[in-house]
Amino acid sequence: MMTSSPLTIGDLAKATGTKVVTVRYYERIGLLPPPRRTGGNYRAYEPMHLDRLRFIRRCRDLGFTLDQVRELLHLSSQEGKSCGEVDRIAAAHLAATEEKIADLTRLAGQLRRIISRCEGGGVIADCRIIEALSPCAEEDESC
Repeated sequence: MMTSSPLTIGDLAKATGTKVVTVRYYERIGLLPPPRRTGGNYRAYEPMHLDRLRFIRRCRDLGFTLDQVRELLHLSSQEGKSCGEVDRIAAAHLAATEEKIADLTRLAGQLRRIISRCEGGGVIADCRIIEALSPCAEEDESC
């Protein structure tokens, strides 16, 4: 949706799959520069806002934090600079992502084990899943 005429906030939101309230939030926290205002005080976004919001959305879709997005935006404006800092941010995010995957894999294994103990069709008082989720299931000394 590249156009030479300014975009409304609704058009910008729609073009990027972002909620209007999120666009305003990104402006308020400085990720998206404020657009110029029309005579009627409406926001008038330019193509650079669209490109920047698409970049922000892509980063967020990939799980980067707002602070990481802020850093990446800052670095992206320094075209002649080494990309070492961008590599560092991406590598840190990859490590965090891999750690989450390992945690989720362990969780999936635990859930499989718990579910396999359930015979189904019984009563809650005899439910193996509820029993396994109980704080006393891991033989906590406080139980």
